[in-house]
Amino acid sequence: MTGPGKKKGPAKSGGGGNRATGSAPGTSRQMTVKVKTAKRRKLSSTLWLQRQLNDPYVHEAKRQGWRSRAAFKLIQLDERFHLLKPGLRVVDLGAAPGGWTQVAVQKVQAGGKKGGSVVGMDILEWDPVPGAITLQGDFLADDAPDRLKEALGGPADVVLSDMAAPTTGHPSTDHIRIIALVEVALHFALEVLTPGGTFVAKVFQGGTEKTLLDSLKKNFTTVRHAKPPASRQGSAETYVVATGFRGAPEPPVEE
Repeated sequence: MTGPGKKKGPAKSGGGGNRATGSAPGTSRQMTVKVKTAKRRKLSSTLWLQRQLNDPYVHEAKRQGWRSRAAFKLIQLDERFHLLKPGLRVVDLGAAPGGWTQVAVQKVQAGGKKGGSVVGMDILEWDPVPGAITLQGDFLADDAPDRLKEALGGPADVVLSDMAAPTTGHPSTDHIRIIALVEVALHFALEVLTPGGTFVAKVFQGGTEKTLLDSLKKNFTTVRHAKPPASRQGSAETYVVATGFRGAPEPPVEE
C-alpha cells in the first residue's frame, strides 16, 4: 500500500505523490499486545485500547500518515465504486480527525490544475488538512448548510457522510439515530449535488429504512450497500453508496 508518507506528511494539494490503495495491511506475523485492566479504567476501555494496539489498519495508517484507520474505508470504497476523480468537488461530513478528508484531497487533487476541492465539517475541533477547507460546527445547526455552501462556492460532485451518533448499546435506538443523520445528510446532498453526483453515507447493518431507501432510489440511478474490508468484523457499520444523481426536481408550476 502507498499513501502520504509520515515524513512527507499528507498529500499536498495539486496531487502528485503516491497513489493511495486500500489493500489489506501485510500479513507478516505480529506480536499480540495485551493490556492489563487498570483500577481507574473500565473493562470496555481496556478492550478498546487492546484492539487499537493490535489493529493492523491502525499501524498502517500511522505508517502512511493517515489521521485515522477510517481512511482505508474510503480508499476501499473508492477502489470498488470509483467515486473520486481529479477535479471533483467534495463535501465531507463528520470529517474529524480528517482521514477521509486527506484521502479526498489526494484523489481529487484539491487545489490542482483540474480544480478539485474538498470541504469538511465536524462538530469536534480538528486540525486543518492541507488542501482542504476545514470547518468546525454542528451539521444539524441551522446555519451549517449555508456555511458549507459558501465554502464550497458552487455545486458538489460528491457528498460523503461518515457521521455517527453516540451509541447507546441498544441496536434499535442506534439504528434510528444513524438513519436520522443520513436523512439530514441526504437532504443537504439533494440541494448541492450536480447531476450525476454521488452520495455516500454510513449506516448500520439492517439496511436503510424504507422511506430513506425509496428517496435514494428516486433521486439516484444506482443504490448499493457495501462493507469495506477495513470496517471491523464486529462492527455493525456499513455504507450506502448512491451514484448517478438525477438532478434536483423542478419546482411545481404555479397556475
